[in-house]
Amino acid sequence: MTLTRPDDKPLLLVITSGLRRYREYLLASIAGRYRVHLIDAVAPTWELPYLSGHTVVPDTGAGPVLRAAREVAARQPVAGVMSWHEEHIVQAALVAEALGLPGTAPDAVRRCRDKYATRTALAEAGLPQPEFALAGSLDEALAAAGKLGWPVVIKPRAAGGSQGVVLVHDADELADQFDATREVHVPHNPDFAELVLVEEYLDAPEVSVDAVVHQGRVTPVFVGRKEVGFPPYFEETGHRVSADDPLLTDPELLEVLSGIHEVLGFTDGWTHTELRLTARGPKLIEVNGRVGGDLIPYLGLRATGIDPGLAAADVACGAIPDTTAGRTAHAAIRFFYPPADDTTIGSLDFDRTELPACIDLLEPLVGPGDVVSPPRKGLIDGRIALASAVAGTAEECSAALDRAGRALRLTVDGA
Repeated sequence: MTLTRPDDKPLLLVITSGLRRYREYLLASIAGRYRVHLIDAVAPTWELPYLSGHTVVPDTGAGPVLRAAREVAARQPVAGVMSWHEEHIVQAALVAEALGLPGTAPDAVRRCRDKYATRTALAEAGLPQPEFALAGSLDEALAAAGKLGWPVVIKPRAAGGSQGVVLVHDADELADQFDATREVHVPHNPDFAELVLVEEYLDAPEVSVDAVVHQGRVTPVFVGRKEVGFPPYFEETGHRVSADDPLLTDPELLEVLSGIHEVLGFTDGWTHTELRLTARGPKLIEVNGRVGGDLIPYLGLRATGIDPGLAAADVACGAIPDTTAGRTAHAAIRFFYPPADDTTIGSLDFDRTELPACIDLLEPLVGPGDVVSPPRKGLIDGRIALASAVAGTAEECSAALDRAGRALRLTVDGA
């Protein structure tokens, strides 16, 4: 364990940092207001300028993380704990409970991680969501689909990032996809890892809502409008966030969102909730008990000026978060993929000449020699580049990202 000289800023524990390109903006903001102590299974590298200390643990299961947190707390006061990594939100809740820190109870966080527990709790409360069943075998899945009606969606019980989520239209497609969905590996997953949810398919637009929750009050901060591709999979190929999105003040959505958090028992923290906007109103797809991924909160920061890192850190330390917008804009991101399975990258970059001024980020995600595939073989890790834009209208963002796509220069070894 490494500790540096403390200053007057409160100490915040962060459990794992994630990928730099997707999470550095959060850590950079937080470090301006808090001293950050990172607990992770690997030694920090790019994180070091933002840290006041770190602990390397043998693994990031609950036991080692709890021991590390207690060791830090024995040396100096800890104000809060958080994790924006799906596999570690329960560990963060256990640390908060053990150290008497602000946060949602571990059982409630587990209800967010366990999609079947989420579905069961919402069904008992009569909240809007797809019809569903749990299947441990192909025969059980086929029986469930017969009752629900084709097509159906199958998904792992506790995975994230659309891993193993597939739309199947008939028995043959279900038989072809079932084992791959059941076998999705999720570290630190409970024993139900090989159980599969079978759900009614809602053919409607999907949105995400990043919200901050303080003492049970749910405040939507960013609404992400999703672009989804590579059917029958649900790869999120892009997102758009608008400061003036009408869903932020939509009474029906706000009522559903508050009801979901109340039923699940999520009282303090940040959540990323995914819903389908059906003709009968918004219906829940899932709740993630952490800051959204895919740089959606970054888009929110660029569109509104609301800092998601600081808001999430503040509520983790028991403070009222600042969600006052300082600007009104639109921001969007698009991800790019290889042309075929097992593509070996020769070179990849963007022609940066004559791109519109509203282009914000323009980043290759792979390098020479990397072997990547589009979905299904490669889901999020199959992305080869990303681009984002910030502009006065959604249409300007879309046009700019189209131009960024045309500016992508990819060569493939062996082609």
